[in-house]
Amino acid sequence: MATLKDELETRVAEYDRWAIRRQFGADGPNMRRLWVLTCMDERLPVDEALGIRADSPVGGGDAHLFRNAGGIVTDDAIRSAMLTINFFGTKEIIVLQHTGCGMLSANGNDLVAALQAKGVDTDAVPVDPSLPELSLQPGAFGKWIGMMDDVDETCLKCVDYLRNHPLIPDDITISGWIWETELRRLRAPTTDADARARTQYSTATMGVQGSQPPRWS
Repeated sequence: MATLKDELETRVAEYDRWAIRRQFGADGPNMRRLWVLTCMDERLPVDEALGIRADSPVGGGDAHLFRNAGGIVTDDAIRSAMLTINFFGTKEIIVLQHTGCGMLSANGNDLVAALQAKGVDTDAVPVDPSLPELSLQPGAFGKWIGMMDDVDETCLKCVDYLRNHPLIPDDITISGWIWETELRRLRAPTTDADARARTQYSTATMGVQGSQPPRWS
């Protein structure tokens, strides 16, 4: 029978390895070998939605967590996914998006016009000042913002992009999920209107007019 001393020694040794595990690369993965792409919205509780410990308390250890506006596939999301999968032992990707998202709350063309009214030249903005090679074509700024028409359709597109990206190996498990902010409930993405009738899943449900710049077409 193990003594408490044995248990404590094991716990301390495991924590010591946990604290420095990144130096072990693929031999020091997070607990679930998992990377989560999700929205930056403060109302999206990643741990509650997925039943893991990654977001709160900070340092839960179950997953690498990447948040951006909308939880969409961007160049930097691909960069982070590539690193965690190819060099840090990750075997699974979850795309977690949510209803009532701010990326449904306005038309991207209107956002571009608002920036231009503030004096921003949206055709000459460095996407990454340290990497001038990464640039946008004239007129592409609205597309780059990544506003959505429909969160379920966008989630499915993001999963498809990841599955077909050359930097993501074919053996990685990839799935997409929608958190219903209004009901605090997780579901698979769907285009069934009845299944999502009580939620703000599209620009139309949020009173926004006009189609978005065609990033997700």
